[in-house]
Amino acid sequence: MSQVLHTPPSTPAPAEDDLATLAARHGLAVSGARPSLPAYIRQLWARRHFITAFATAKLTAQYSQAKLGQLWQVMNPLLNAAVYYFIFGMLLGTSHGVPDFVPFLVTGVFVWTFTQSSIMAGTRAISGNIGLVRALHFPRAALPISFCLQQLQQLLFSMIALIVILLCFGVPVSMSWLLVLPALLLQFTFNTGVSMVMARMGAETPDIAQLMPFVLRTWMYVSGVMWSIDKVLSHDDLPHWAMTALQCNPAAVYIDLMRFALIDSFHASQLPPHVWLVATGWALLAGVGGFIYFWKAEETYGRG
Repeated sequence: MSQVLHTPPSTPAPAEDDLATLAARHGLAVSGARPSLPAYIRQLWARRHFITAFATAKLTAQYSQAKLGQLWQVMNPLLNAAVYYFIFGMLLGTSHGVPDFVPFLVTGVFVWTFTQSSIMAGTRAISGNIGLVRALHFPRAALPISFCLQQLQQLLFSMIALIVILLCFGVPVSMSWLLVLPALLLQFTFNTGVSMVMARMGAETPDIAQLMPFVLRTWMYVSGVMWSIDKVLSHDDLPHWAMTALQCNPAAVYIDLMRFALIDSFHASQLPPHVWLVATGWALLAGVGGFIYFWKAEETYGRG
């Protein structure tokens, strides 16, 4: 008499919803998933010491192979200022009618270099550190923030040379010098936000890093680094939109704020209307908007 074998029914595979519920119950999350915005901010704050140490290490290593070492942190912007003085101040005559032109020029060059270097470093923050991004798990915003902090540290070194130049050209020390602190804070926030935007764009399209020097050079020429926007605005042949664009250009706004803080011959009448409100608006727009824009692509960095 033959026996009939009964095969036990196979256990159905758990549904994806059941797996998600099980993972959530035990505190598990998808590897590389983008955290919520508050959680992302907390992760960045927890790594604040890493961000500071990384920025300092990059600054120290920047000129480690040069014989003059860290002196290049000051000499680079000074040499740029000397070149611009020869071309624009002497050959093109933009110094005419501008009191304290050398302090005016050097301040503009130093402040502009801070913005330029921050954006260029931010553009390569992800694409230039892809090995670090793929090897370690950390909030990727730490990279553009640390590069901007590195450029801020370099600017602070350069400020020593700037103060010496101001004193050598007879610019007196005044209480207005304290305005440098809020102006630098606003500029740092703006630079960091733009750097985050460029970091995401550079990660998606690395060729942008090749285009940025031309964009930044054009931006520099319209930002009043080597010439006085106030003198240009005194001409009536400029259309209204061009005058407004020159006045509200964020790079020019932060340069003018630093000149107003440091140079006594640069008067409040040379500043655009509501300048502190404009500077704060640019900082918040770039800082908050750039941070959110970067965070939205957090899970894509280092992949592909």
